[in-house]
Amino acid sequence: MNASSTDLIKQLEALVSEGRNPDTMDLDTLSTHDLLQVINNEDAKVAGAVRNALPAITEAVEHIVGRLSKGGRLIYTGAGTSGRLGVLDAVECRPTFSVPNSLVIGLIAGGERALIHAVEGAEDDKSAAVQDLKEHDLSVNDVVVGIAASGRTPYVIGALEHANELGAYSICLVCNPSSELLDIAQTGICVTVGPECLTGSTRMKSGTAQKLVLNMMSTASMVKLGKVYENLMVDVNASNKKLEARAIRIVMQATQCTRKQAEHALKEADNKAKVAILMLLTHTDAVQASKMLDDSKGFLRDALK
Repeated sequence: MNASSTDLIKQLEALVSEGRNPDTMDLDTLSTHDLLQVINNEDAKVAGAVRNALPAITEAVEHIVGRLSKGGRLIYTGAGTSGRLGVLDAVECRPTFSVPNSLVIGLIAGGERALIHAVEGAEDDKSAAVQDLKEHDLSVNDVVVGIAASGRTPYVIGALEHANELGAYSICLVCNPSSELLDIAQTGICVTVGPECLTGSTRMKSGTAQKLVLNMMSTASMVKLGKVYENLMVDVNASNKKLEARAIRIVMQATQCTRKQAEHALKEADNKAKVAILMLLTHTDAVQASKMLDDSKGFLRDALK
């Protein structure tokens, strides 16, 4: 065994997420129902672990909102499951909040091929992360979120170190309290979910925790940026039949109007739900409603005042 393998084994032995779970030692002997019950019991621990990290998540959201308000971007970086979860959250922000493709970006070690294939060695290349960020012209107004259950992934470390050097804001999302990334990131989020049900399979509890936190960060940030009215995603981009129907329902729910009124308002508003809602609630036309929204920087509740 070479020195690098020995060092890596020592690192893994020190990680909570790589430990053996004493409550799941008999997985291979259980009935299907009991096996699923054990997995479910472990999954139930994740929400509490995320709750414990709320102060750090709050800090992260406030910095994300501050940077995006100045024209910055939110950039997720990760490898394997962590990288895929970052890409997923970035992609879903676009239709949900009608943000440009460049506002929330997901970078995964190994590039797009790594989304569906294992790209050997990609996560160990710190320089690749720097190159990926350079290709996206990282700036001081941007926020870089490094996602790694272990907190030791070289690709993610390289990304956050480069972000710090350029003056961008760095955040990490990890699942081990002894993570190296916690010492590198300006805001460190650690969701300690404990040993996995299946030893070392961090796509399970760790992945679930990461998905929850990413949902929270992006959604809360978009709420704070005026993309939501009450609990309705009023900036939804009606890019397909389902989202067109959802836009109609959103207008109806926000204004208590009929379907026919909602459809007419959306047509006049160029299919922009937020404009249509303001038109119906203030009895104005699309031009005036759009101006009111511009004056209120896109916040529908403020425009109604």
